[in-house]
Amino acid sequence: GLSFEVPAGGALGIVGESGSGKSVTSLALMGLHRGSRARITGAIEVVGQNVVTASDKELRRMRGNDIAMVFQDPMQSLHPQYTIGNQLVEAYRIHHPRASRAHALKRAVESLDRVGIPEPGKRVNSYPHEFSGGMRQRVVIAMGLMCDPKVLLADEPTTALDVTVQAQVLDLLDELRRDLGMGLILVSHDLAVVAGSVEEVVVMRRGVAVERGDVRTVLSAPEHPYTQALLDAVPRVEVSRARAQRRARDRAERAREQRRRERRAGASTVEEGPRAETEEGTGAGTEERTGAGTAPEPESGGRRAGADAVAAAPEPGGTLLRVEEVAQRFRVRGGMWGRSTDFWAVRDVSFELRQGETLGVVGESGSGKSTLSRMIMRLLEPT
Repeated sequence: GLSFEVPAGGALGIVGESGSGKSVTSLALMGLHRGSRARITGAIEVVGQNVVTASDKELRRMRGNDIAMVFQDPMQSLHPQYTIGNQLVEAYRIHHPRASRAHALKRAVESLDRVGIPEPGKRVNSYPHEFSGGMRQRVVIAMGLMCDPKVLLADEPTTALDVTVQAQVLDLLDELRRDLGMGLILVSHDLAVVAGSVEEVVVMRRGVAVERGDVRTVLSAPEHPYTQALLDAVPRVEVSRARAQRRARDRAERAREQRRRERRAGASTVEEGPRAETEEGTGAGTEERTGAGTAPEPESGGRRAGADAVAAAPEPGGTLLRVEEVAQRFRVRGGMWGRSTDFWAVRDVSFELRQGETLGVVGESGSGKSTLSRMIMRLLEPT
């Protein structure tokens, strides 16, 4: 059985790998398990009301007003053919049918402003595709806050967001929790996501809570091996380790270069040996080479072909990919009658990739990573 409590203004994290029961728990908290074959025992109380025994009418009243949910994929939560304002107004008037559209629209603008959408009075008329991924996630959070819920359930709210936008969304949730005094339940598979955003954490595995406690205690001294395994899976940037690996690669490269020089020297000795022997041989040997000497010719030619083949093959540690000052510029129109401007997606990027090396290209959304990859594959021609 799973048990936990979230006080007003408190934050709880539920973590675990895929299939651990996180999403089932989230659906049960919202009463969305009904209609399936799931059977829930025990009690789920939200603001003193039992979700398990509540009627459908009571659940509809509770959702949005008492507990709201932010789903992990904002594009699945937002209708592409309706403006953001229409969708926020609909979410509000479902729970407040007597409210006028003007009042609901005012609430929508206030909610967008609360989550940090710039110019909410204008953006309320925008469509989902006109927002970035991080802005769409903020819109979904604004939708969840339309009716001022007592508990906000965020199910993987940072999935598919880059690290900078992820940090902004987590900071926003924490700020809203403190300002509004609502309870926050943050569901994630990543311990790093919940580490700085919650006060208590529940670690789930195969539907069972294997560990629960203060987030600092659990992360610093985990008691269950599964929790330790989740911690070990968190990527860490270790500068000293990276430098040591780089020095080891440099030593290996120097060793490979030394072996290549030795092989070249050995090949040169083997190739020159028969010629010297023939030149220093007797007259008969010389006469055999010039007269009936067709046999040595193919042998010598064979040696040269082999040397050419070795030279044509990429040498170990050689450069496999070289990118020099590539750039990509797009022409962007400024509206129907606006003047076109140039947008530089990539500008003056250079690097080399040698055999056996691994090169990382990192950056936030819009930094030019995908454009650079397409240029390397010649799916886009460099400017």
